[in-house]
Amino acid sequence: VQLVESGGGLVQAGGSLRLSCAASGRALSRFAVGWFRQDPGEEREFVAAINWTGGSTYYADFVKERFTISRDNAKNTVFLQMNTLKPEDTAVYYCAADRRRSVVPGKRVSDYADWGQGTQVTVSS
Repeated sequence: VQLVESGGGLVQAGGSLRLSCAASGRALSRFAVGWFRQDPGEEREFVAAINWTGGSTYYADFVKERFTISRDNAKNTVFLQMNTLKPEDTAVYYCAADRRRSVVPGKRVSDYADWGQGTQVTVSS
């Protein structure tokens, strides 16, 4: 499955962005989807994930109450709504598909087989 992220940009602290992850090639509804982010020189870290039905969501502690992951399987798209953004949220954000069909989506980079190219999010103070 091919994934393409969009929606990144420059925003002031306290602002919001909505990232999209659009899939082609195979139906994204078959897979759990996760969002990760990465700063230069840092490891890619887990942000949020949603299972293949959309019924369960999971978040890193540092984004709870601020970010919301959702999916529209009819549009083959997963979203990440990011509110109350902080300068430390600045990173390249990636979406990825977890093909393992586990009950709970993975939180490790190695759990995900397909990745998008990333979208830059920059939060100014």
